[in-house]
Amino acid sequence: MDFNQLTSKIIQAAIVVHKELGPGLLESVYQACITIELERMGIDFKAEASLPISYRGKKLDKQAFRLDLVAEDTVIVELKSVEKVEPVHKKQLLTYLRLAQKPLGLLINFNEPLLKDGITRIINTPERNE
Repeated sequence: MDFNQLTSKIIQAAIVVHKELGPGLLESVYQACITIELERMGIDFKAEASLPISYRGKKLDKQAFRLDLVAEDTVIVELKSVEKVEPVHKKQLLTYLRLAQKPLGLLINFNEPLLKDGITRIINTPERNE
């Protein structure tokens, strides 16, 4: 499945959840529900996937990030239920993409009247050394 098909299915799952529940709930509720939808669609994913941190070649044993969802081992999905998506949320996802060496991420804010207004697609482009 290519990136466009995969992200389309993830967004479709999020829309189903949003239509059923509406905005205003906790992120954890949306996460639990979207995992049910992804399972129904046959999409392979990991919820609360651990992303270990290394610094200067040393693994930091007690520090790791928790990724909300990683679909098909390629797309990181960061879920939010906030009043407004801030630039720091987008930077957070981009950092996750770089650390995990994944090509694509979706930031989905369920706290929107229309879910499409709360979806941001972020591409991990290699940094240029110029």
